[in-house]
Amino acid sequence: MNHSGYEIDFIPVDSGKKNGDAITIRVKENGTTKIYVIDGGTKITGQKVVDHIKEYYQTEHVDYLINTHPDLDHISGLTVVMEQLEVGEIWMHKPWDHAHKIIDDIIDNRVTVNSLTKRIHDSLKIAKEIKDMADEKGIDVFEPFQGKQIGHFKVLSPKMDWYVELIKGFNNMPPSETKTFATEASRLISEAIDTISENWNIETLSEDGQTSDKNESSVVLYGQLPNLQMLLTGDAGLQALTKAYDYSVSQGINLKSCNFMQIPHHGGRRNISPSILNKLIGPILLANSPLTKVAYVNTSKDFPEHPKKSVSNAYQRRGVKVYATNGSIKCKKWGFESRKGWTSATPIEFYTQVEK
Repeated sequence: MNHSGYEIDFIPVDSGKKNGDAITIRVKENGTTKIYVIDGGTKITGQKVVDHIKEYYQTEHVDYLINTHPDLDHISGLTVVMEQLEVGEIWMHKPWDHAHKIIDDIIDNRVTVNSLTKRIHDSLKIAKEIKDMADEKGIDVFEPFQGKQIGHFKVLSPKMDWYVELIKGFNNMPPSETKTFATEASRLISEAIDTISENWNIETLSEDGQTSDKNESSVVLYGQLPNLQMLLTGDAGLQALTKAYDYSVSQGINLKSCNFMQIPHHGGRRNISPSILNKLIGPILLANSPLTKVAYVNTSKDFPEHPKKSVSNAYQRRGVKVYATNGSIKCKKWGFESRKGWTSATPIEFYTQVEK
């Protein structure tokens, strides 16, 4: 085994036609090993995360537990991790702590800071549960805002002031001067089942996708591991990815150097666009160019509609092999011994017919 190395595991979240995220990472560098858990999927997934860390990382300690955003299919399993493993630090947003910053923008003047705080607690019960568990165990909880360093990772988005604005648009929030009642469900546009032709030089991905404010609040992480630069995106949308890119430029970080990345929101079409992919990855390559980078996307085996074919094609045009979990763990590793019984995964093919 090399002196340094990494293992990045995408643990599948299988709950019918619901996708989610759970990622575990082991990094060995200069004789020191660090363990990361980034999102935990459902509670069933959380048990898979615990079992995986015990079996393959040979430890019951997690140095950094990170939640990208409080959707149940990302955060629920983290309670299981906290119950069964020793956790060093927790990095998660605490939107209830920012109630006093938005109270003046709430239209209903009967709403108080205390009632708004309780409202946020009630709508984000799992997040509050994790914070309470951390307090009981004496674990520090930090908010992952732009510029923060979490071990090998730097937070690119969200910036604190923008995050506070996004809270106003979370589900079950009262109307404010700058946000309406629009919920995550009402923002979604039904997916057409018709198809349309694509080839290497014809891209049909839209420039005007939109996702929920909660998804836009997702933590975007730039990682520097031994022999690897990587970008993790949670469910971030076009706004978050653009802000992450702009911040990376200001910090002298070249995201095009990332040779491993996560496809946001399980490969949905409304979270990326050709122009943002050009910024994050690079322009479309010549046909038959080698695919030298790798992207993983967490998808359920019962939801073959993800990743969207137009999304997978868009990454491949820019030199990225795409791998979907589709119900089985996907691992990218360097410097660690091969796992007994594990075989090489097959990347997704390039499609000539995509969703219209």
